[in-house]
Parts: sequence; C-alpha cells; structure tokens
Amino acid sequence: MEQEGPAPVIGIIGGSGLYDIDGLSETSWNAVETPFGSPSDELLTGQFGGQPVVFLPRHGRGHKLSPSEVNYRANIYALKSLGVTEILSLSACGSFKEVLPPGSFVLVDQFIDRTFAREKTFFGDGFVAHVSVAHPTCLRLGADLETAVKLVGVPYQKGGTYLAMEGPQFSTLAESNLYQAWGCDVIGMTNMPEAKLAREAEMCFSTIGMVTDYDCWHPDHGEVTVDQVIQTLLTNADKAKSLVKTIIPLLSKRVGFCEEGCHTALDNSIITAPGAQDPGRISTLGPILTRVLGEYENTDL
Repeated sequence: MEQEGPAPVIGIIGGSGLYDIDGLSETSWNAVETPFGSPSDELLTGQFGGQPVVFLPRHGRGHKLSPSEVNYRANIYALKSLGVTEILSLSACGSFKEVLPPGSFVLVDQFIDRTFAREKTFFGDGFVAHVSVAHPTCLRLGADLETAVKLVGVPYQKGGTYLAMEGPQFSTLAESNLYQAWGCDVIGMTNMPEAKLAREAEMCFSTIGMVTDYDCWHPDHGEVTVDQVIQTLLTNADKAKSLVKTIIPLLSKRVGFCEEGCHTALDNSIITAPGAQDPGRISTLGPILTRVLGEYENTDL
C-alpha cells in the first residue's frame, strides 16, 4: 500500500530579532531533549486557525547563543520529533546588491557553505546516508512564500544565493568583495547546516533572508555595526510576523507527500548495507528513520 503523506505541521525557526510568534492559541513552551543535546531553547507549540505550529528561537530567547554555538542537529531533531514537516527559516542577513537594501526580503534558493566549526550531518558511525542538496530549498514552499510576501507588501527578490559564513565576526572587506564577485546575493551565519539537516530529516525547508545591512563592500555604507543591524531588525521582525500569519494558511493546504521529494529524501540516500547498519545508531536516529525503516526497538539500549 502506498504511504500517505504526513499532515502539515509547520515549524518556524526565528532568527535575530524574532523570539516569539503572535496569534497562536493553545500555546505551551516545551523542553525537548535529543540524542544530540539540547536545542537552542524550549519549543513553542500552538495552533493557528487549527493548523499545528511549532516555533523555535534559533539563538534562544534573549539571544544567548552565537551562530557557532547553536546546536543545529538538536534543533532540527527536536522539530522532527514534534512532527514538523515543513520549516520556514527566518534569518537576518547582509546584502551584496544595491537592489537589495535594508528592509528587503530574499527568497533564498541556493547556498554556499563556508562554515567549518559545526556538525553537519545526522549520519555516519554505523549508518551512512548521502542526500542530495543540489536544490536545498523546497520550491513548493518558495512559491507559497512569494504569494505571502506579495500579500504582505514587503519588497522582495525571488531566488538568491546565501553565503553562510562561520562568524561571529562580520566579514573583512576582502571577504565581502570576494563573495560579491562570486555572485552571492546575501550573507548570513546560520542557514548552514540547517538546510542540509532538514533535508536529511525529510522536511521541507525554505529560507527568508531579511536584509539588515550592505555588509562592508558598499563604499557609502561603512562598517557593519550591531546598533545599525538592530534598528533594521526591529522593523524586519514586524514584517516577518505578518508574513508568518499569511503563509500558514497556504502551507496547511498540502495533501500527500511534497511533490518536490522533500518528505522522501532518504529513499535513495542510504548506502550502508542492511546487515552492516548499527542498531544503536538506528535507535538514536529514531524519528528521522521511522518512515524508511519502520518503528525500531532495541531492547539492549
């Protein structure tokens, strides 16, 4: 019998300046522990017009974690364990283009990953899988995002490449010039390995890059400062909250598996032979592997 697709449960990852979500009912903050440690904060669960929603502040409430300190594996695992099927990642970023001034949004569809101090996969150590991230964001989510952005009235660009840097320092001028020459649209510190881990966990993922500054390449912009970023963050956060309220009803209409293959990404990705797969590792990966391997119980653990 063909498997039915999972019912939509919408996950929102809030970036800098976005530490809660308005308009949810039946809310509660829930502590979730994972085999990979603790997520950035408790996760807020609730309903929006009958649609289940889960919210996670990426840096923790009060912005306690730097980009390199965020436990990305724990965050994605926690969202998956609460049934999340689609993730909207809201992220502050710098712009490499005059046509993307502070206050504009970019519907990111590609990444260049320049991070180096983060765990980037759930797999290995007895269970190896290689997922494709040729197209790292969900085109279906992207289409719904464009509809929502138009309705909210935020200036935006459809498509764009996000350069993920390690941070927490901002770019040198040489780096900024290099990334602009590469054709990147925006720069940020958090969306990798989020996008890769979401694909491994078979969740749809899409990024909204919220521009706060021109990085340091712009001859008339000067150096990036926290004060400058925060001022724009506050405005962007209000826009982001309106965007979330607008897109949730659109995403709730999905029936069946995502046609982009996000919910079945592991079908052709597992390479470790069944007889060589480590039972303990399978148990650790619990909710990520349930669809492809079924419920797994190891009485020795």
